[in-house]
Amino acid sequence: MHKEIRRRSAATVNLASDELHPLLARVYAQRGIVSPHELDLQLEHLLPPNELTNALAAASLLADAIADDARMVIIGDFDADGATSTALAVAALREFGARHVDYLVPNRFEYGYGLTPEIVALAAGGAPDIIVTVDNGISSIEGVAAARELGIRTVITDHHLAGHELPAADVIVNPNQPGCQFASKSLAGVGVLFYVMLALRAELRERNWFVHRDEPTLAQHLDLVALGTVADVVPLDRNNRILVAAGLRRIRAGQARPGITALLEVAGRDCQRLVASDLGFAVGPRINAAGRLDDMSIGIECLLSQDLATARVHAHRLHQLNQDRQVIERGMQEEAMQIIASMPEVDPHDAPVAMTLYQPGWHQGVIGILASRVKDRLHRPTIAFADGENGDIKGSARSITGIHIRDVLDAVATRHPGLITRFGGHAMAAGLTLPRDGYAAFAQAFVQEVGRHASEVHLQAVIESDGALAAHDLELAVAEQLRYAGPWGQHFPEPVFDGHFLVLNQRIVAERHLKLVLQLPGGGPALDAIFFNADTAQWPDESVGTVHAAFRLDVNEFRGRRTLQLMIDHLIPIPAS
Repeated sequence: MHKEIRRRSAATVNLASDELHPLLARVYAQRGIVSPHELDLQLEHLLPPNELTNALAAASLLADAIADDARMVIIGDFDADGATSTALAVAALREFGARHVDYLVPNRFEYGYGLTPEIVALAAGGAPDIIVTVDNGISSIEGVAAARELGIRTVITDHHLAGHELPAADVIVNPNQPGCQFASKSLAGVGVLFYVMLALRAELRERNWFVHRDEPTLAQHLDLVALGTVADVVPLDRNNRILVAAGLRRIRAGQARPGITALLEVAGRDCQRLVASDLGFAVGPRINAAGRLDDMSIGIECLLSQDLATARVHAHRLHQLNQDRQVIERGMQEEAMQIIASMPEVDPHDAPVAMTLYQPGWHQGVIGILASRVKDRLHRPTIAFADGENGDIKGSARSITGIHIRDVLDAVATRHPGLITRFGGHAMAAGLTLPRDGYAAFAQAFVQEVGRHASEVHLQAVIESDGALAAHDLELAVAEQLRYAGPWGQHFPEPVFDGHFLVLNQRIVAERHLKLVLQLPGGGPALDAIFFNADTAQWPDESVGTVHAAFRLDVNEFRGRRTLQLMIDHLIPIPAS
């Protein structure tokens, strides 16, 4: 698919100093950094817990529960954010002295998402006094009502957008609930729960709870917070960057919990050189695979493991599940592309403004990844559906910048009452359920609603570049600085540069990756480059002697030798003049 390479506007702020490389100063300024103070990511600069609405109320309720020896059950979600949130809640509450803490994660194939009445009924078998939701609950109207009828108190900790009605929980902690003025709206579920645990520790201190027992160090759980935050692809505002940076520092220092260490081992990642993308692309998918194909308790037990041997058993199981997921995903992608190819509007410039796909037999746990892949290929908001229960189909939606997918679903539900059974999510991702016989009507309504919000700017895929690099910046030392200058992620993207290069050599490796040797037109050293998952129908092309490339600087390590490598994001052939 054609993509436009567009350079970011030149920043007006000058951050250059003796301590900051000029290129890095330029990159930071182009991401909205206006002061060196914003680059200080020490934990002391975290926003305080008392500014998060109801965090203190939740802390008081949980402190009472610990003192009263109450039974608590954590209800999590079946993704990496939910798994890390659940593990953090169980571990921290037990360390604080809670003796009866258990967890339940709804199996997506049997119960669906969130605190449903069915999950409440299942949890009630353990006679809990309190249910604590993590990474879910803000839309659980019926589930909270069911818990209240059974005399079970509820504490909701969530970060998803609230609907028109809030559940009648005892306490709701969610930076995105109406009236909450917390400055960081981008906390992941695990970030919200970490804040509640910070408030709980402060409350227990006030009660002199730690006079006769050791006070836990919550910093030891920052590896979980970093993993969940990165894996959930929430915007990395300064507060989230502080949390992620702290977690990465612990992992690099060899202080990760056994479960994360074991997952990094099976993924072939070096703890000492870890960056945020390793958590997002290596660890997160392996945990997510448990929720997609099996039971997320495998991932949670891995994260709760007290020793490396036990953690390795769980990590190898998660690794196998992820490999199984990849096989299933490839088959579904092939079917999806065949469906798209059969459509008359194959050219993205003429394609519908949104895409819906449904195939009987698709795996319900993998449709989210499928939707993401199609969205990336066509640059269109995409929903992939799979069969659910009782004549329903379940969809997973992924969107593009400028199209708020949850708002779109809300508008469809408002304009067409009864068409959607339930939905929830945020700007870039959402889930929904609807009757199978309503699919065609929904697909039409969805395209119409996206069309009301879309523009040509939104529908043109764009790679934002930080500009060209001088020859002296194409060096290993610069790549090393950029690697650790993040953490990079959503809304604080890893630097991408662009420029024209002569193509000295090109060949396909490992069936679908384009290996290149490039050189600046004015001469200079030959530069190794790799373009993963290149279109093998287009590349290699020996007739192409010059390309316009969008690329990232990367450090390639092979047999102990470290060299500069350009990671190609997009290639545009330049015709010979």
